[in-house]
Amino acid sequence: MKRAFFNNHIKLTEPTCCNGNKETRIQPASAIQNYSPQTKNGYFKNAFILCQVMLILFILSCTDDLNRYPTNGIDNEEQYSTLDGYKQSLVTLYGTLALNDFLRNWWNMQELPTDEAVSTWDDPSGVLSYHKMNWTADNSAIELVYTSAMYDITLCNNFLIESSDGNISSRGFTGDDAETIQQYAAEARFLKAYYYYILMDVYGNPPMATEETLSNSEIPEQISRKDLFAYIVSELTEIEPSLAGPGQNEYGRADQAAVWALLSRIYLNGYVYTGTEYYTEAITNSNKVIDAGYSLETNYNWLMLADNDLNTNEFIFTSNYDNENTITWGGTNYMALGAAGVSKEVNGMSDTWSSLRITQSIPALFPSADTTIDKRGEFWTTGQPLEVDELAISTNGYSTYKYRNLGRDGVAFTQNNQYNNISDIDFPVFRLAEIYLNYAEAVLRGGEGGNKTTALSYINRMRGRAYANNPGSSEGNIAVSDLTLDFILDERARELYWEGFRRTDLIRYGLLVSEDYLWAWKGGVKAGTGVDSKYNLFPLPTSEVLANPKLTQNTGY
Repeated sequence: MKRAFFNNHIKLTEPTCCNGNKETRIQPASAIQNYSPQTKNGYFKNAFILCQVMLILFILSCTDDLNRYPTNGIDNEEQYSTLDGYKQSLVTLYGTLALNDFLRNWWNMQELPTDEAVSTWDDPSGVLSYHKMNWTADNSAIELVYTSAMYDITLCNNFLIESSDGNISSRGFTGDDAETIQQYAAEARFLKAYYYYILMDVYGNPPMATEETLSNSEIPEQISRKDLFAYIVSELTEIEPSLAGPGQNEYGRADQAAVWALLSRIYLNGYVYTGTEYYTEAITNSNKVIDAGYSLETNYNWLMLADNDLNTNEFIFTSNYDNENTITWGGTNYMALGAAGVSKEVNGMSDTWSSLRITQSIPALFPSADTTIDKRGEFWTTGQPLEVDELAISTNGYSTYKYRNLGRDGVAFTQNNQYNNISDIDFPVFRLAEIYLNYAEAVLRGGEGGNKTTALSYINRMRGRAYANNPGSSEGNIAVSDLTLDFILDERARELYWEGFRRTDLIRYGLLVSEDYLWAWKGGVKAGTGVDSKYNLFPLPTSEVLANPKLTQNTGY
């Protein structure tokens, strides 16, 4: 068992679907279960599971009446009567990031419409339409991310209501306990801001659900993308002092560095969201992360392993997975098992699901389609020809073994579950390499507070690791004349592929829908074609637009 969200291990289970009524019932984490788990690589030998997190109800709509009461016999007053009760509920908020199939469905939206991934499956959710760029507002996969994010925001709002000064005082919390709950509330606000970032990036103009709309059972108003950007920045700025310092919180919980990393990311994309450039602000927040003392892990191939909780020097904020206590078919299970062709000896779990591959455009960015030169080229080529001649044939296109449920010693982790193929690989929501790339791009785009020489040094650290397992090596280094915006886009693909960045990156560069950059099956054409600009955004789900009269559909849908 690996390091979990908090000092005490946490049992998380796959969400189940609600029975069809459009009513959200918030069930606090209250099923107490104590036992002594086995350890993972010596971590927390004396830890034991404090609580079993609630079964997270997966809602069909977040726009109808939102009722806040439990369904397991414990009401809010009892749940929030102790500090442990507050912490258990905080676990639920972090748990929804790992579960609820959120990561899998968001990853599909970020990767499948691009050159970084294609899917074999033409399943009822409609993910095959992503690469063809012919999705509609009726696509159920699009609805899944929307409803998951809105539900997670509802959970955060509920927690914030219960963490108000009035409720803390009336329940008798004072001193250090009151301050601890206030920090929990700041973390809930961070998670809420993160989910709104996802909605802003993917859908543009979602409804704005708040503690007030939840308390009053009101239908939330739609917010513009520009105003939502301002709200997220304001929230993150306001909560920063209340969070733990960089690296000072428990693994998997947000701290000040997570705030700076999210600000770095959204400021880099600020022009897309608002029409105003924020490159100076992107540099400022990148500098805050870099100056906090993070460093690159020396071996790139260790980043997505089962024991990647060791990478705290590079990882800023993670979504955590454990094969005994975080049971889900989404998350990093999807990237490890979904990769076509990869054998169980390599992925560390079971044979491939024969789904996910990469278009030929991505291996072309590397000096070779293996790790002999650039160690980031973890391409699976056995039985997988380079060309994607057909989307729905799993042996068309290279795959990747970037995600492996093995330790650094190459040994598969012991499976402590009935399925025998559940991932232990944590997903780095933010890691230092992204911040280096954000800094360099913002400098090249004219931001102040940085310089090209420093940017070059950051890029060469990444390339030293990539070529020699040594960030200080000159192997793989580039000259200042090579450091261009086009180079940064390619380097982001080499460093961050299959980590959920590509769609946003291509939009920022004006390339996702245009004729200026084509890849196999872009727009449903084998040679690739430009598509309507409406595909820079996903539509709001039809069911949500029909349920909420305050929503206006995105242009073109």
